[in-house]
Amino acid sequence: MKETVRAGRRHLRRFVGPVDLADRLEKSRAMDTPIRVLAKAVRDGIRPGRVRDLLHGVPTGKPLHPPLATVALGCWLSATVLDLAGADRRAVRVLIGAGVCGALPAAAAGLTDWSSLHREQQRVGFVHLLANVSALGLFSASLLARVNGHHQSGRTLSMLGLAAAGVGGYLGGHLSYRLAAGANHAPQVAHLVPLGWHDLCALKDLPEGRPVARRLGYIQLFVLRSGESVTVLADRCPHLAGPLHQGRLVVEDGEACVVCPWHGSTFRLADGTVRHGPATAPAPTFETRVRRDGTIQVRPGA
Repeated sequence: MKETVRAGRRHLRRFVGPVDLADRLEKSRAMDTPIRVLAKAVRDGIRPGRVRDLLHGVPTGKPLHPPLATVALGCWLSATVLDLAGADRRAVRVLIGAGVCGALPAAAAGLTDWSSLHREQQRVGFVHLLANVSALGLFSASLLARVNGHHQSGRTLSMLGLAAAGVGGYLGGHLSYRLAAGANHAPQVAHLVPLGWHDLCALKDLPEGRPVARRLGYIQLFVLRSGESVTVLADRCPHLAGPLHQGRLVVEDGEACVVCPWHGSTFRLADGTVRHGPATAPAPTFETRVRRDGTIQVRPGA
């Protein structure tokens, strides 16, 4: 009996589920060289600016890749369902073609986001990329086969493509929900601070024109003194929680901004809004005032 139990335990230890495989991808260094080369090529090819911000989703305030990928996957899934139902072949071709067209901008947005992730995230994202490229190739081949009258081959290629897209979708979910790629790492912090004004530090203790970090309870803050004026933001970059107080101060279109030292996200000091990605969410801001005794007080911005 004991031998049976031990054998069962060994079997359970040997069983590797999808979560285990994804966790192993995070730690595997086998792909680091092509990852490093590709990420650099993407960053060099798509320089900071309007196009890169658009691909990150800065204008909409949310990552662009997930909704575009959902459209492509939805078209391919619908085409496969119609295939199984024996529906109109022309409708199937239209759906596959729409999915192929939608996958191209989705891939561009995804690559742009992926190039500015941590290495563990990039490892999972690289396999996610390979799976989705395979899906795109298989559905493109399916469409070509159908146009040439090889409908059965087209159905087979579609099924294989949907399987590859399923793998890519699972890894994309792992990236989003397990590794928090694309999530806001600096959510509004008002609930962590009691109502009213709170003493932060003495104005005289702050260096002039150089950002520093100060703590307010559980929260680390970015604090910048300019004469008698003080700017305070949450110190965690919304992209991947980089320390904003270590970033560069720049001027964008006449407005003072801070650039995250990790991946280059740029925020307006006046209100924390995003000027350049990869961040899409603003940095939370704090109102400030200086008491007569020179103590700076802060409270979360509205």
